Amino acid sequence: MAKKLDKVLVIDLEATCWEGDPPEGQKSEIIEIGLCVMDTATGEREEPRAILIKPQRSKLSDYCIQLTTLTPEMLADGIDFAEARALLREEYESHRRTWASYGDYDRLQFLEQCEAWGVPYPFGRTHINVKNLLALKMGLEREVGLRRAMKLLDMPFEGVLHRGMDDAWNIAAVLDWVLGARGRQA
Repeated sequence: MAKKLDKVLVIDLEATCWEGDPPEGQKSEIIEIGLCVMDTATGEREEPRAILIKPQRSKLSDYCIQLTTLTPEMLADGIDFAEARALLREEYESHRRTWASYGDYDRLQFLEQCEAWGVPYPFGRTHINVKNLLALKMGLEREVGLRRAMKLLDMPFEGVLHRGMDDAWNIAAVLDWVLGARGRQA
């Protein structure tokens, strides 16, 4: 099956987390898949989406709630991880499109969770690490966080940091800059 290169799926995950080690018997798991589809020719970003996922193997800590602004009440109406994975493939053709994230955490978390849940990985082989690509393009000595990247590019951060859909929206803006899509529109 041929790849579709007209759009990139920009993903940012939020997962259960704690200030220190997880409590006994709990493991970090994805609770939000933030998604922003970016047109590769124009850099235009579609409205971001939050796919909320009910945690099955952990509970939200106060630290996680404060960091992500996600609450147990918000996640109560979420879907399970296997459904979210299927949604990515069916609605976004994730297995046929390039996807991007800011750093490698999201890719590794998806791989780990798919293996733990016994479900197929929802993406194809092509992943763009925007954090690394930006550092290479700008000649930085090291990779920088998303907020710092946006300051370096003189872009305003829109939304709430550590909210997946807002981070995905902002990551797509950085990816647009890295790919040089700005100014391609007629």
